[in-house]
Amino acid sequence: MDWDTAINYVAVRMRDIQARHGVGAIGGITSSRTTNEEVYVVQKMIRAAFGNNNVDTCARVCHSPTGYGLKQTFGTSAGTQDFRSVAQADVIMVIGANPTDGHPVFASRMKRRLREGAKLIVVDPRRIDLVRSPHIEATHHLQLAPGTNVAVVNAMAHVVLAEGLVDRAFVAERCEGFDDWAEFVGRPENSPEAVESITGVPAEELRAAARLYATGGNAAIYYGLGVTEHSQGSTMVMGMANLAMATGNVGRDGVGVNPLRGQNNVQGSCDMGSFPHELPGYRHVSDEAVRAVFENMWGSTLQAEPGLRIPNMFDAAIDGSFRAIFVQGEDIAQSDPNTTHVTAALSAMELVVVQDLFLNETARFAHVFLPGTSFLEKDGTFTNAERRINRVRPVMAPKTGKHEWEIVCEIAQAMGYPMEYRHPREIMDEIAALTPTFAGVSFEKLDKLGSVQWPCDADAPEGTPIMHVDGFVRGKGRFVTTPFVPTRERSTRKYPLILTTGRILSQYNVGAQTRRTGNVAWHPEDLLEIHPHDAEVRGIRDGDEVTLASRVGATSLRAVLSDRMPVGVVYTTFHHPVTGANVVTTENSDWATNCPEYKVTAVQVGLKHPGTGAPPAEARRPVPVAALVD
Repeated sequence: MDWDTAINYVAVRMRDIQARHGVGAIGGITSSRTTNEEVYVVQKMIRAAFGNNNVDTCARVCHSPTGYGLKQTFGTSAGTQDFRSVAQADVIMVIGANPTDGHPVFASRMKRRLREGAKLIVVDPRRIDLVRSPHIEATHHLQLAPGTNVAVVNAMAHVVLAEGLVDRAFVAERCEGFDDWAEFVGRPENSPEAVESITGVPAEELRAAARLYATGGNAAIYYGLGVTEHSQGSTMVMGMANLAMATGNVGRDGVGVNPLRGQNNVQGSCDMGSFPHELPGYRHVSDEAVRAVFENMWGSTLQAEPGLRIPNMFDAAIDGSFRAIFVQGEDIAQSDPNTTHVTAALSAMELVVVQDLFLNETARFAHVFLPGTSFLEKDGTFTNAERRINRVRPVMAPKTGKHEWEIVCEIAQAMGYPMEYRHPREIMDEIAALTPTFAGVSFEKLDKLGSVQWPCDADAPEGTPIMHVDGFVRGKGRFVTTPFVPTRERSTRKYPLILTTGRILSQYNVGAQTRRTGNVAWHPEDLLEIHPHDAEVRGIRDGDEVTLASRVGATSLRAVLSDRMPVGVVYTTFHHPVTGANVVTTENSDWATNCPEYKVTAVQVGLKHPGTGAPPAEARRPVPVAALVD
């Protein structure tokens, strides 16, 4: 069909569903791969044209705990440093991240500094390449049990406090809440010796790592999804912030607390107001004064109550109260946890609209597919993990005939809400007018300077490379107590192993793009890393086809014997839909943000085809747990 027909169909169906099921029966998800301008118009369409706050983004399933934890402690939902800052670090602590595979550009900078003599602490259940590779070796590898991050960071803080390593001057001048926090971390149950049986990390190794972090000079924390994708993801982010403040490692080059984002515009999608409780610039929808600013600009009344998060949308779809969704550039059917639940939700909806580059797994459930544009066709901006706003310029006109932001605006207008721009620079001008941290941003400035890091305003007209230099955004840094609460996901006799997941260098996210390239020569399938001991007791040999099962589902893939993982822990990637690793991950999530607990799933692994080789790919499709036969 032509564009006008498709756009009118979407608009009419959305309005019809709202007429029958209520204003809140529809919503949408923004993309972390599209431009800031494209994300902005989607969340504006949902709030102003749909008339609700049912908007969320893929950061829900990756770095939403970063936003919560850093805002609670530092006052803003972003990392503290620019990437160049790592060149001034004397101690680098990498927690729950695999930079050489997941963040190779930054990893190159970091490895250069390590070769120059900086010390490295790795906190990870898996022996990633950074632990030991040519010219690089970690001083300490804290190989903790999955799900025990908070116990480890509390124990490190306990050592800092007990051994008199706190930067008292920094704390007194720049922070609040220290006394309550110090009383908490000083308790005997937070000592390295007390938590050793929980974390699996030898007490002396943990003590030595804490001393190095506190006394080794400029100490920087870099972390990834191995921090956030846990039931205590937000707690861990606050725990790392506490540790950085206690040692004075905030507010200058070479230090800080820095999330490593997994896609090109995760930071930007959050900045643009993609969460159901926040308008652009991380301002809460319940703030009447903030809403008034947007209402005046947009000419529409905005709801004061937060909308549905992605997991809430799925639950409501199955319950029958959420009936339609607009999905911008996210393959939720492959990337979100508990695939059976996600696909049941998509199947239950009356209208699924997918705007994307390729016919991905989610597109199988789409009633309307709106072809998107690649970065080669886009005109706009991206914001990376260091808050750097970069221009992207098209080398060709959109092959589809329309830019993505134009399509969204036309849907909004077909629904009766006027939303029109002549050029994406006008969208950025509106963002700057409404968002204090972007107040000084314009295409003209970016074309002149190349890029800027927000906040970019009257006080920092060329941006802010390092945050919290003279004071924290919230005034004083806030210490928060972080009790360790074990995850509900435990190994059992039926599911005695713990699965954790990650990425590989040659594949990007769910692989929708990279699986269409020659990169498949390096990574043609997802593999299960299993310790030789766990393999031996199950009769599994290297290369055998195995079944991976949890309490919610099962799939199959080939096993690789590896001692990168400790006994009792297995590991896989999630790049190939034929494997469908997320069919086994569960509904458990972070207590504050609902970020899924991808990194801890109790599983069993069993031999599937002993001695017969791997079956054809079509025989390895994931199946829901109800379809399994004992």
